[in-house]
Amino acid sequence: MTATPAVRALVRDLPANALPAYLYDLDALGEHASAVRSALPPGVEMYYAAKANPEAPVLAALAPHLDGFEVSSGGELAHVRQTVPGLPLAFGGPGKTPAELELALRLGTERFHVESAHDVRMLAGIAARTVPGTRVAVLLRFNLAVGQDLLANSALAMGGRPTPFGIDPTEADDMVRAVTDDHPQLQLRGVHAHLASGLTAPQQLAVATAVVEWSARLMTRHGLRLSEVNVGGGMAVDYARPAERFDWSAFGKGLAALREEHQGLIVRMEPGRALTAYCGWYATEVLDVKRSHGEEFAVLRGGTHHLRTPATKGHDQPCEVLTTDDWPHPWPRPSAGEGPVTLVGQLCTPKDVLARKVPAAGLRAGDRVLFEMAGAYAWNISHHEFLMHPRPGFHFLGAAAGRARTLDH
Repeated sequence: MTATPAVRALVRDLPANALPAYLYDLDALGEHASAVRSALPPGVEMYYAAKANPEAPVLAALAPHLDGFEVSSGGELAHVRQTVPGLPLAFGGPGKTPAELELALRLGTERFHVESAHDVRMLAGIAARTVPGTRVAVLLRFNLAVGQDLLANSALAMGGRPTPFGIDPTEADDMVRAVTDDHPQLQLRGVHAHLASGLTAPQQLAVATAVVEWSARLMTRHGLRLSEVNVGGGMAVDYARPAERFDWSAFGKGLAALREEHQGLIVRMEPGRALTAYCGWYATEVLDVKRSHGEEFAVLRGGTHHLRTPATKGHDQPCEVLTTDDWPHPWPRPSAGEGPVTLVGQLCTPKDVLARKVPAAGLRAGDRVLFEMAGAYAWNISHHEFLMHPRPGFHFLGAAAGRARTLDH
């Protein structure tokens, strides 16, 4: 979404030494999450993948619209449990440590996504010692080769090819027998399969349908009831076309039809980026404008050590320029010509590019630049300490934040 009035006003009011800054509109976030939740039919659960943005005010704003949170480390698990106590947690990801599993069990984690035979044995052994007499609910995560034509064109594929994620499907029957016959501490609830990111609603529905049907066949072979299938996240977020959104309504209708074919089945999903990306902005100012080999560049405060997403995904971060006539310095004010301008940061690397060839004729030092879609996989995946520049500010706006709230990092 374009910047809300509250965000734009704050960007203009912040002094230069308070930039760069992240700004989150929690009211807009809540409205978006509510609309997504309303599009989903009964029997479809929505967990939030905390890795997308674990900021405490963001988690709190999302909580009323969720069925739970998906976490992928002991740190995330402890942070989410403390920040939003009461909602169920699902603990997944490869490379779980014994200490993390023990912590998860002691904190009452409701679901475990197990990714290997070693995961199963370790969880069972630790559960017998930590929560004796309790059957721990597990979903077996499989690296399925379903919907290969869709996965091949996805933004990021985790399934259907050699990856460290999930269990090879050739081991499926052995893994089911291991959980049900060899480890009474565990209760097999179903299957988890997060196979790709960047899928449209029709693609996501096709993959979800294939995963459910594969899971149903697996359980039928063993005479078991399929209770739950987690189809993961990965709903498309298009940075090149910010106005285009994942069609939650169509996806919800498709899931409703799928559940009619599988009565009593809980279908769970765990979006991250698609919930929070649109409700966060990264604001900064132009420090210098210069010309090099026929192209114009604007050097900004901050850069990809704060907002790594465009460098990671190889895209141009959508943005808008907020001009200002304020120039408190005695030296001339650098300005761009009539052509496009590439926006870069302060780092000593040519990869520190936020957006290429932005139509910003006349851009001047001191103007503000507001990068959209910075609410997910932004600050929390960035290499903060490179060159040791100051960290950005964090501002949370809206009723959910008590109108305005600033956090230090």
